[in-house]
Amino acid sequence: MIEPIGQLIARYSQKGILVDTNILLLYFVGSFDQNLIPRFKRTLQFTIEDFEMLLTLLQPFNKVITTPNILTEVSNLSGQLGEPARGRYFQTLAEKIALMEEHYVESRDASTQEEFINVGLTDTGIGKLSKDGYLVLTDDFQLSQSLQKKGIDVINFNHIRPLGWT
Repeated sequence: MIEPIGQLIARYSQKGILVDTNILLLYFVGSFDQNLIPRFKRTLQFTIEDFEMLLTLLQPFNKVITTPNILTEVSNLSGQLGEPARGRYFQTLAEKIALMEEHYVESRDASTQEEFINVGLTDTGIGKLSKDGYLVLTDDFQLSQSLQKKGIDVINFNHIRPLGWT
């Protein structure tokens, strides 16, 4: 049985939460300008209410964990913002990145894992890193299923989004 969200948050609040690419992009874009969320093509699937719920969800955690692979994906997707917002956004992005705890999983090591063929480099790194005791937050169904099969605690953001909708 899957633990209720509140229990997972309580258990991992001191250890940290590892946030996957799309959710981290929502966090960065919303932190910069909430009104961009429904206008930026890379966050169109989210709402301002989703961002507000994300902030509430992240608040209890002492650490937000990330990887260079996740940040590279976020940076590449963020690069699609138009000017003049893009330059100011990247300043905010740099400030927010500085507050995160970044962990490196060697690509050589990740690529030898069984799941690499199915989920790719970034998600394989998330799987390896989450074994160190971090809760994973993603909107990727395939990743969440893969982690759950391995007994790794994960929250699929899409499963809790309706809780924030009014």
